[in-house]
Amino acid sequence: MTMTNEHAPAAVHIGTDDLPWAEIGEGSKMKVIQVKEREGLWIVENIFNAGYEVQKHRHTGPVWGYTVSGAWKYKEYDYVNRAGSFLYEPAGSIHTLQCVEDNTRVWFHMYGANLNLDANDNVESVTDGAGALAAYYMLIEAQGLPRPNVLVD
Repeated sequence: MTMTNEHAPAAVHIGTDDLPWAEIGEGSKMKVIQVKEREGLWIVENIFNAGYEVQKHRHTGPVWGYTVSGAWKYKEYDYVNRAGSFLYEPAGSIHTLQCVEDNTRVWFHMYGANLNLDANDNVESVTDGAGALAAYYMLIEAQGLPRPNVLVD
């Protein structure tokens, strides 16, 4: 029996230079790679510089992170994520991302939303895939670049 791919969906390739980096402050950058809003999926890649901090937040869904280069940590934990580190964050986890080395590159695969917390752990704002994508488009267009072909479903 010979297998054919005539009815199989085609794989989608996104090259390293196919999506531009959006400047997000303090020399740090972001790419939104894919958003499946109905599933709550959003995949982003970041380059952080030492000292960059992401607001304390709670995840409503699970997150998988892979560190390509550099080092970062959560203020609430002792371990440091370095190149080659894999991190799983269950839904409900709460933390404050802090970058400890320049040019730290991290890839995050997330479901749900980030509930951004104030000093008293009250929800101050919400970030999800649709919001991240809208911000990415706005930042890219502000840089004078055309809207990129993010995988959106």
